[in-house]
Amino acid sequence: MNQTQNSISFFLETRAHTEALCKPLEIEDYVVQPVVDVSPPKWHLGHTTWFFEEFILKPYKPDYRIFNEDFAYVFNSYYETVGKRVVRSDRGNLSRPGVAQVYDYRHYVTNELAEFLSSEKISEKIMNLLEIGIHHEKQHQELLLTDIKYILGNNPLLPVYNSDFKEDSIDETPSTWIAMDEGIYEIGHNSDEFCYDNELAHHKVYLHDYEISNKLVNNAEFIEFIEAGGYQDFSLWHAEGWDWVQQQGIKRPMYWHKIDGTWYRYTLAGLKKIQPDASVTHVSYFEAFAFAEWKGCRLPTEFEWEAAQEHFQWGDRWEWTESAYLPYPGYKKPEGAIGEYNGKFMVNQKVLRGGSVATPEKHTRHTYRNFFHTNLRWQFTGLRLAK
Repeated sequence: MNQTQNSISFFLETRAHTEALCKPLEIEDYVVQPVVDVSPPKWHLGHTTWFFEEFILKPYKPDYRIFNEDFAYVFNSYYETVGKRVVRSDRGNLSRPGVAQVYDYRHYVTNELAEFLSSEKISEKIMNLLEIGIHHEKQHQELLLTDIKYILGNNPLLPVYNSDFKEDSIDETPSTWIAMDEGIYEIGHNSDEFCYDNELAHHKVYLHDYEISNKLVNNAEFIEFIEAGGYQDFSLWHAEGWDWVQQQGIKRPMYWHKIDGTWYRYTLAGLKKIQPDASVTHVSYFEAFAFAEWKGCRLPTEFEWEAAQEHFQWGDRWEWTESAYLPYPGYKKPEGAIGEYNGKFMVNQKVLRGGSVATPEKHTRHTYRNFFHTNLRWQFTGLRLAK
């Protein structure tokens, strides 16, 4: 199988997986948008389709016929250079196009692109766009799962999405501190495999001696923090974090419920008793920082995390770091709309490392830089301590 055929297979596999994630949904679930950060599943299906149509089919496929002229307006997300778009908070108002038409759109674009890739000598530029589009859709597969969880987790009935979905794995490795020596470490992507532009350029950093935990903070430890009054002790929090706790009435991680004295958590498999040894999740950076303060520790920087990552297991939770989301030395934002993918978000956000139980296959690597605002916790976010 040649490279083009491999890419087509990867593309078709990715497209099919997105639709498989939606199979457990009721038709009504596709349109719900409880908060601005969560997009309706129907919108994800359309947006990931628009990406391929807008950046590959429209400019490069001869005589391509656009499926629907209105869809570029409906399914654009934040790309200023490719026209107007529906305001993010209004995505849940899109009762039309209907779910069936969005699936028709997906299948039309999937077939058109597969045909185009099979029949033409494809340039390296188009293959690069295809690769970005595939990984863009994989990002949305994770967002799709976490958005579905928020939609169902805020339904009063707390419905099950998939009774077989496992959010927790128990790491039975004894807890220890990994000692890392002072020195110069290489950071960033440094291979021919795919990466996002924010993982470049490969560079060196100087790190002082530090220690990092081999395990993520678990639920039992976080319950101790709650019971010790961690959410009531202002001295543990940043001022902005304390304001957030007070204004939002935050008393526990997202999806936690205390019923008759027992802690439960809503999961994609329904409401479950909290497993003490499972890694805590759905905590904000504010909560991660306060917990670390309470333990007399701190969060690792993203550089400390990357330098030490081969010594511990990672991938169940996106791990908050103490690093601001900033460009690496030598970073160059790509030209055009693709340049809007990462660079313009490098302000007022924190970096997370690792991956999560919702991250799709073939989409994790130790140089991956995720990023979110400090108050957000609808992703599978956790923490690892350093000192």
